[in-house]
Amino acid sequence: MEDMKELTWVEISEKALKANVAQFRKLIGNDKLLCPCVKANAYGHGLVEASRIFLESGADWLSVNAVYEARILREAGLTSPILILGYVPLSSLKEGLELDTRFTVYNYETIDRLSEEARKLGKTAKVHIKAETGNNRQGVLSEDLLSFARHIQEVGNIEIEGLSTHFANIEDTTDHSYAMIQIERFLQADQLLKDNGITVKIKHCANSAATILFPKTHFDMVRVGIASYGMWPSKETYVSYLQERNSGFELTPAFTWKAKIAQIKNVPAGEFIGYGCAFKTTHDTKLAIIPVGYYDGYDRGISNNYVLIHGKRAFLRGRVCMNMIMVDVTDIPEARLEDTVTLMGVDGEETITAEQFGTWAGTINYEVTTRVNDRILRAVV
Repeated sequence: MEDMKELTWVEISEKALKANVAQFRKLIGNDKLLCPCVKANAYGHGLVEASRIFLESGADWLSVNAVYEARILREAGLTSPILILGYVPLSSLKEGLELDTRFTVYNYETIDRLSEEARKLGKTAKVHIKAETGNNRQGVLSEDLLSFARHIQEVGNIEIEGLSTHFANIEDTTDHSYAMIQIERFLQADQLLKDNGITVKIKHCANSAATILFPKTHFDMVRVGIASYGMWPSKETYVSYLQERNSGFELTPAFTWKAKIAQIKNVPAGEFIGYGCAFKTTHDTKLAIIPVGYYDGYDRGISNNYVLIHGKRAFLRGRVCMNMIMVDVTDIPEARLEDTVTLMGVDGEETITAEQFGTWAGTINYEVTTRVNDRILRAVV
């Protein structure tokens, strides 16, 4: 695994991450909590590396998907509040308490076990009820919300600290009528609790798109995800921003993926390259072998697009392999063994963005960066 650190690596721009935090702080003000989402290895940017930079730059909380992510952050010495967004198995609730995390809750079984474990540890668990408003994933249905909240109060050793929800399509369209319905349902859920003597300290529902587009969704905390890393949630979000706000808000991508040339060889005209004999040369070709493939997160569907070498486009030849790709450097005579290859990022005047990479692979920028194998070194630059 050590040799892979020398063959392919990801560079994370500290300046870019700090700039994005500053943009969001300016957007939401100092009276709202800023909670970057660092699940999925910080969207591929390195869990500990990105989290540390976010906190040093003024973020207040961190949100993760699972207990193991919280454990890694605590072992790295990070002491900020951590909210676990995903499901925590009953057997892992004790560890979550010991790590001083907050829990997103929606099951009675979780509440009962959490109360029991908190009592044994002499702690008070802090929970955030997930209200179902129309995404229909995790969440408590509106007709069950009050009884669920009362049950939490009755079992003891648990504080209802937060109320949250998640949007279904706020970033997928320029028509935000459904998101407005969800906001109204969320407000109704909060009012229902208030009317019955249950006041929640922290209300939060804003993901990246909501935070950027709709100040009324900021409430007490925003959970910014992909935009924390300098990527727009979608083209639709960007278009909506230009139409509705266009207030000078900017995002700076922080992710660059690089590799080294492992071999350069001359292939005669009429030769096949790679599995399935999918590509046949029509002229004498100078070929560079790059030690990265679909195991590393370089999507197999990217075949016939390009990487950057010496600021020039070098097109893939043949299929993406498990651990290798082959690119044409016939028109890059200066290419040499172990020269740097930019798989994603800027090289000279050329750029391969996560969005472009996603288009090649038939997916979205979220998947592009999160799928880059987490064993690959993340180097903060």
